[in-house]
Amino acid sequence: MEVLSLPLSVAISLLFLGLFIFNFFRKSGDDVEKLPPGSLGWPIIGETLEFLFGKHEKFVSDRMKKYSADIFKTKILGEKTVVVCGPEGHKFLFSKSNEGKYFTAFRHHSMQKIFRSYGQGAAAPEPMTRDTKAKLLRAPGFLKPEALVHYLGEMDSIAQQLLQSHWEGKKEVKVYPFAKTLTLTLASRFFLGTDDPERIAGLVANFDDITEGMHSIPLSIPGTGFYKASKAAAAIRKELLAVIKEKKVAIAAGQPMRDILSHMIVAADSTGRLMPEVEIAGNTMGLLTAGYRTVATAIAFLMKHVGERPDIYSKILAEQSEIAATKQPGDFLVWDDMQKMKYSWNTVYEVMRFTPPLQGTFRTVLEDFTYAGYNIPKGWKVYWTVSTTNKNPAYFRDPEKFDPTRYEEGNGNGSSPPPFAFVPFGGGPRMCPGKEYARFAILTFLHNVVKRYKWELLLPNEKIVDGIMPTPQNGIPVLLQLH
Repeated sequence: MEVLSLPLSVAISLLFLGLFIFNFFRKSGDDVEKLPPGSLGWPIIGETLEFLFGKHEKFVSDRMKKYSADIFKTKILGEKTVVVCGPEGHKFLFSKSNEGKYFTAFRHHSMQKIFRSYGQGAAAPEPMTRDTKAKLLRAPGFLKPEALVHYLGEMDSIAQQLLQSHWEGKKEVKVYPFAKTLTLTLASRFFLGTDDPERIAGLVANFDDITEGMHSIPLSIPGTGFYKASKAAAAIRKELLAVIKEKKVAIAAGQPMRDILSHMIVAADSTGRLMPEVEIAGNTMGLLTAGYRTVATAIAFLMKHVGERPDIYSKILAEQSEIAATKQPGDFLVWDDMQKMKYSWNTVYEVMRFTPPLQGTFRTVLEDFTYAGYNIPKGWKVYWTVSTTNKNPAYFRDPEKFDPTRYEEGNGNGSSPPPFAFVPFGGGPRMCPGKEYARFAILTFLHNVVKRYKWELLLPNEKIVDGIMPTPQNGIPVLLQLH
């Protein structure tokens, strides 16, 4: 027994010695390079588990308190990462002069594999460059307000139809599943030019699996989030390729091209080269994903927060009733109506501050740069997150108070956030291109739901599953009361 215990004790001693040497040289290297304070966590996995499965807001705030309120380092999903904090950090990241020079958008390995446009083991097609692809997608300006306004009537009509078919005659409903069906229907109509309810219903579960697996550990083992997301992406890609072939036939027959998919099919680069079908499918899947879960989450938590505050509901109802009073039967919402929904949109802002639909995004460092006196090496990643400011009392008076009036210009109560403190849609060159689309989608729903119903939360203390995207555990069940 003593003979066996000797090698074991030596092994344990060597293990601890190895970890000591590892930490010593890592800290020595940090001193030489003057890297930001923080911890890279465990070898290989870093701090990934706490980042993915802990409370996101706590992950960030704890490290800001421990290391620095300006910047700290960590290691997430295999990547050495710095988190740049506060309004000044946001301003630096959103600067036009810094974007494309010091950093650019980055997808983690799990997202790269899920959204790649070719199958496992298949040869990758010659892809268009990121810049060429971005220019082609931006060219027709589909996401600009002046283009979106032509879809307002359809958005309004779809919201009315779905509320009637899903909630009419019911007393108890779950908001979150409905919000996902609504937003996927809107996204399919806008991006694909289709609103086939059966086709859309079959896609909801697949998109849920994708959004839950995008920021997962890329282990292709049955039962893991990444495995389910990969399977879901393959199913959606197959369906999109079928839609693309149908759309090509329709375009050849002279059908008007009023959706983004049609534009991607016919758009060519400077050499006349068209985008391959598999690449169109991959890009379309990315657009649908972006326009689906985040908007659905915002709608669901809007119902939750407004359901908790009868006073806020009354103000929204008054604002929307004024707009409804100007309508004749069969009239739909128009651009001017959107501009009148100021209090309603400020309420949505406050919802996104309390429960951000998306916590943050990553960038990759293109060349060494210095921030807050620390060096950020090329190849590292930068994580931007709203969690450094959204509930920080330094930037928001009474941060735990739900107060839509804090966004009113000249509110006189000193509660307006300073510049770059509240950036739910990002900023600068990386401002979310779908901001106006999200605004129209959320407000058309809100207009129609408050016109018809008052509601009461059936589970006021429902558990919210934390993560990159928050999820209500029970789908936010409510008791409806028809006006």
